[in-house]
Amino acid sequence: MPAHEHKDLSSDCPLAAALATRLRSARAELTTRWLERIAARVAIERDRVFPGDELLDHIPLLIDGIADYVENPAEEVAAHVPVVAKAMELGELRYNQGFDAYQLFKEYELLGGVLFSFLATAVDEIEQPCRRSELLQCAHRVFHAVAIIQQASTTHFLRKTTVQVREREQRLRGFNRTVSHELKNRVGAIQGAYSLLSEPWVSDAERSRFIEMIGENAAAMHGVLEDLISLSRLDGNVRQQKNVLLPAAAAEAVRQLRQLARARDVVVRLASDLPPVEVNAAAVELCLTNYISNAIKYSDPSKTERWVEIRSRLGHASDDDASTELIVEVLDNGLGVPDEARRKLFDRFFRAHGEDVVSAVEGTGLGLSIVRETVEMLGGRAWADSGASGGSVFAFSLPCRRGSDSAAIPQRSVP
Repeated sequence: MPAHEHKDLSSDCPLAAALATRLRSARAELTTRWLERIAARVAIERDRVFPGDELLDHIPLLIDGIADYVENPAEEVAAHVPVVAKAMELGELRYNQGFDAYQLFKEYELLGGVLFSFLATAVDEIEQPCRRSELLQCAHRVFHAVAIIQQASTTHFLRKTTVQVREREQRLRGFNRTVSHELKNRVGAIQGAYSLLSEPWVSDAERSRFIEMIGENAAAMHGVLEDLISLSRLDGNVRQQKNVLLPAAAAEAVRQLRQLARARDVVVRLASDLPPVEVNAAAVELCLTNYISNAIKYSDPSKTERWVEIRSRLGHASDDDASTELIVEVLDNGLGVPDEARRKLFDRFFRAHGEDVVSAVEGTGLGLSIVRETVEMLGGRAWADSGASGGSVFAFSLPCRRGSDSAAIPQRSVP
């Protein structure tokens, strides 16, 4: 072709139709190759790369979209609604799995490598004469189609990430203001009580009360700081955190509270059918220790048998939501929660019971808000209900990422 002539990349190419046909016929094989390449690079199991048959079955649509563009570049991939929708769905999945942007870019680099490797073999088997410029045109079309699909996935991924960062910044600012106010009040109380201790007019009884106030406020400040330390341990990369089986996480939470339960004469038991589902160890242990310790602290002293039970079930975020979630519940036969207080339970520093009960129970009112922050960070939710025969049910949920998880979780009715 003379140097001054420009070859239109959208023009007909005799090789393009043949290559597009090969891509469509091999789409299942190409999807499998892509899955295996991704699984070899990331620290998640192979069946979590495209969890569930539905998503795995939809991935070949991306291959079809690329094949359509190779054959007819006049029809832009970005205008192919089903293909763009599946690309965005993949971006959503990778966001939920804790991928970073680099990994998502790398994933499409792997797809490009799989496609070019396949086509390099296929082109030698096609008895179709073509010029070298036409061969390059086909390669360019493949590259452009992959880039457009990658852009759709990445744009959706970054949009979700931006929203999450913005929400976390807002929560953090509010959280910092609340904690600062709480610590300032505690420090002020300690300083005030300390200054009064040296006054000559203060009686021995009043002096004892001021010393008690100093101790109470110092203990409360220590509790706030412990809660902040627990929260900071979770503020990291989801993929870098340790996963364990749910029974192990629950057993560890019970072990940590063994002495408190013994001191309050409360029996803590684990359901025998807790499923062997992988969970974030730090998150689940933090949630369970908060729930269990509250259940122990607010046990009913009038009852001869006081108990707490940890169990789980399969559920859905809403009636019209087909996705499944692991629901972990902590049931007790304790004092329960007043109906009017339940909606505020997970607010920072809120304590449900009256002053006569609260004053006898150590706590900062931060624990349940930290539980909510923790599970929401992992895509779940936290809530509380009344028990069927008194007491309370505190629960949290985590999304099921694999079909095998749903099969392992007991199908029990809501108590």
